[in-house]
Amino acid sequence: MSCCNCLSIFFSIIAFAAIALKIYVKLTTKWNNSYTTLVGKTAIITGANIGIGYYTALDFAKRGARVILACRNRDRAEDALRRIIKATNNKNVTYKLVDLKSLQSVRDFVADINKNEERVDILVNNAGVMLDNDDYTKDGIQTVLHVNHISPFLLTHLLIDKLKKSAPSRIVNVSSLAAKNAALSIKTVDKMNSIPKDFLNFEMYNNSKLCNILFTTELAKRLAETGVTVNVLHPGLIASNFLSNAQGFMKNVFPFIVKWFFLTSEEGAQTQIYLSVSNDVANVTGGLFDKCKQVDIYETAQDADLAVKVWEKSEEYAKLNDNEKIAYL
Repeated sequence: MSCCNCLSIFFSIIAFAAIALKIYVKLTTKWNNSYTTLVGKTAIITGANIGIGYYTALDFAKRGARVILACRNRDRAEDALRRIIKATNNKNVTYKLVDLKSLQSVRDFVADINKNEERVDILVNNAGVMLDNDDYTKDGIQTVLHVNHISPFLLTHLLIDKLKKSAPSRIVNVSSLAAKNAALSIKTVDKMNSIPKDFLNFEMYNNSKLCNILFTTELAKRLAETGVTVNVLHPGLIASNFLSNAQGFMKNVFPFIVKWFFLTSEEGAQTQIYLSVSNDVANVTGGLFDKCKQVDIYETAQDADLAVKVWEKSEEYAKLNDNEKIAYL
């Protein structure tokens, strides 16, 4: 057999496998089929101008909710706002600026919400980054940890009274399967803000996603009997701008892989929409979900003592005062 024939067979096998994988991804995608209306409800989604955050906001607007797009960039927020209103004819959609790299920005955002909004029924902590060129923010927090965990931690704390007054209400945190690979432990938690970079800083990302789950399970305990539920999810591998700050191979090659094999942003938004609106999970709290289905908490996130330690360190980084802390009932 000639080399040309061998190559032809090889690439045919690769193509067949790629097509088969693509079909599998599409067939196993789960869609939220809830018909729940959100008229009279107010929902906040961070990072709502793009990706799964945008499609979550779009879905809520279609259900009649008052939707607040919590975004960092004004131009992108205004563009998303126009598109959502045009698509849904729901004019009760607005945006408010918040930079999750800044503790003060989060505080300013919540001060606005608490002053001008009567209620908050749904909070979706969606925004996140995987790679970032900035090592530390002005608050002295490693950027990936700050955006992915500390700011959502602070945001949730500062909105908790509003969520309680609006109960039954829901908090939805976006984590990742990457939490399975986290290296954070009781022994290293005191240094969670100063973990050395690996080749692409994936270790910090993995740990921040673990923190999302630990935060959720611990928060669920502290909110027991309040009417506020909190759940966390893995949205799947999504074709979005999540790696917009990547460089080299990840920036030049990865987009082609992403476009072919990963979920679209609309597909990836389904689990967080499900957790936000479905009656099936109205009384579920502290759970981890994937493809609109509850799954076992990852082994890395099963240590209750670690959850408490991460919580205590997060309080320090978020600079919470005693009145802002969430205690056990």
